[in-house]
Amino acid sequence: MTESDQGYRFNAFKGVFTPSILTILGVIMYLRFGWVLGHVGLFKTLIIVTLSTIITLITSLSMSVLATNMKLGGGGAYYIISRSLGLEAGAAIGLPLYIAQTLGVSFYVIGFAESLSGIIPWFGIQEMGLITLGIISILSFVSADLALRVQYLILILIGASLVSFFAGSAEGIPFALSHSDVPERQAFWAVFAVFFPAVTGILSGLSMSGDLANPQKAIPRGTLFAVGISYMIYMAIPVFLSRIIPDPALLLTDSMIMYRVASWGNLILAGLWGASLSSAIVSLLGAPRTLQAMARDKVTIRILGKGFGRNGEPRLAILISFLVAFAGTYAGDLNMIAAILSMFFLTTYGLLNLSAGLGNLIGSPSWRPTFRVHWSISFIGAFACFAAMFMIDAGSTFLALLISICIFLYMKQRSIKAHWGDMKYGIIVYFVQYALYTLSWLKPHENTWRPNMLVFSGSPSARWHLIETADAIAHGYGMLTIASVVSPEHVTGEREVSMETAMRNYLTEKNIRAFVKVYPSEDVFQGMETLIRGYGFGPLEPNTVFLGDVQRNDHLMQYIRLLKMIRDNKRNLIVLREGSLHSASRERRIDVWWGRKSGNIGLILALAHLLRMSDPWHDAQLNLKTIVNTKDEIEAAEKGLQEFIDSAHLNAQAETISAQEGSAYGLIKKHSGEADFVFLGLRPPEPDESDEDYSKYYRDIILGTVTPATTAYVMTSEGLDFKAIFSSLT
Repeated sequence: MTESDQGYRFNAFKGVFTPSILTILGVIMYLRFGWVLGHVGLFKTLIIVTLSTIITLITSLSMSVLATNMKLGGGGAYYIISRSLGLEAGAAIGLPLYIAQTLGVSFYVIGFAESLSGIIPWFGIQEMGLITLGIISILSFVSADLALRVQYLILILIGASLVSFFAGSAEGIPFALSHSDVPERQAFWAVFAVFFPAVTGILSGLSMSGDLANPQKAIPRGTLFAVGISYMIYMAIPVFLSRIIPDPALLLTDSMIMYRVASWGNLILAGLWGASLSSAIVSLLGAPRTLQAMARDKVTIRILGKGFGRNGEPRLAILISFLVAFAGTYAGDLNMIAAILSMFFLTTYGLLNLSAGLGNLIGSPSWRPTFRVHWSISFIGAFACFAAMFMIDAGSTFLALLISICIFLYMKQRSIKAHWGDMKYGIIVYFVQYALYTLSWLKPHENTWRPNMLVFSGSPSARWHLIETADAIAHGYGMLTIASVVSPEHVTGEREVSMETAMRNYLTEKNIRAFVKVYPSEDVFQGMETLIRGYGFGPLEPNTVFLGDVQRNDHLMQYIRLLKMIRDNKRNLIVLREGSLHSASRERRIDVWWGRKSGNIGLILALAHLLRMSDPWHDAQLNLKTIVNTKDEIEAAEKGLQEFIDSAHLNAQAETISAQEGSAYGLIKKHSGEADFVFLGLRPPEPDESDEDYSKYYRDIILGTVTPATTAYVMTSEGLDFKAIFSSLT
């Protein structure tokens, strides 16, 4: 950033307190306080004031925490949220906030024009508002310093007007009104929505963050002082009004009731005009700076981030803000704009509180604010903001959230690389840490089982069928790690990281969500054993190992020892043999072979069900097949099989085959010759079974069941009753 872009060097009083207090003590105080009191009465008015101020106070505390933890640039709330929750969240709030700030200009200009409508009757509210908007836009365009200097005079006028008001009485005010002239009273939350913009002035000081000499000190001091003083004034006004104006009808119908009560009414007009104009000026100074900050972060058109003059005035952003404010002023409805402002300001307040609460809760080493507030207070503030939004108008709340979500998703799609670090990583780590600690005290249960697969594929392109099948089974419901064991001669520490990155990028291009692990080892099988034993974190260890068939006969015994080790470590096993391609013109078919004495069927059915939930297999026909000893047993076995299918809610067909027709392996090849995917159980090794004996069994089943289908040989080792996943439905 060049010297010309560093902005002004305002202190806490001039840059924060003055714009904040003048925006707070503005149009609502002069034109709508009597209206609020008339609609809900004194007690509820004091509740509205207190609730609004509590939300603002907590947000001020959270804002002070955030401001003292980071070096603030221009953009105010947008800058804080984007640097805390990420660029996407910053944009999702920054753009609506910018619109709210700009419509705030319309809000104050309309309030000013409404007060003049009785004095200058030949101009309508719209015409007077547009003329006023043009004048203050020129003032803001020329110099922010000049605009803020005018505020000292306005602050004096507001103080004098309040003295005039509290020194006044109800003498000479007519109380007789026709019943037909009194509007119907509105509900509490509708009145709250109109009043709430009266306490949103704290964002005015925050929006000038890039022009403060020391924002870390100025923002807490100026903001909290403004909130405290405004609360005392806001509590005193309705108490005084209710004492001297007992008739609610007059409060409902006369927006200039403070003018009529005051000892010197002209001071009320001067204070109102000054407050309206200063609030409009402050909003017109803050909104363009929010837009300028977003443009510099590439959220909006880059040219809007250009600064002019020695202090980097955002003149292009001021022109855009003028056009938006022009549209709002042309609408000319004060109450409508107030309700819109409430929604966007409450959303911003909520996220500011959330940012501070999460920062305190995570407690990263970089989190060292000099102003501290307990994280629970910030979370209470965030909850109060979002709750108030729903109570005001649930429909408008959903609309505001929808707009923010759409902006967030759009920014996510743009993939803009931020040059700063935000809280996202820390937030995710915190909740993962909490989840892992909680999970470590829970025992796995078959009804909540999910596959956590460790797939030994080597390079993804080398055995793509392993990854493709594992992803079809996991497809977001389970976890997937693609592992490659490589020789340490070919990989250094940096090379290992680059290989993992390349594999991860390749998988992302193929739309496969998986972890990647490259492990250097002199011996491939030793490296695989090490990963199977040690890979994982806490309770999140792979529960299923995914292998291809052994390719070389001289590796068979090492492979068999690996299978035994997998069994001993209670990891489920899937050995996958790739099949030939089938025509896409016919319906796919999955065959599951149920060995009546096998303990693998529960896991096999779970895997088959998950496979069929994936897009490539969702229309596949599932066949459940079993072999019985004689033909006489077929009818009873098939009936039992069909009852199981019905009770387990499986969309499958049953088929029972007699062993008298041929050998088991021969029957599998014969009856699954047209299948696309076959699941078979793999017998676990006996405790005293030698490697040679088990290798003979393994070779027999692998070679004896060769079909054109892709075949998965499944061994259950985890110690869960997987069959209960389906029998629990009966």
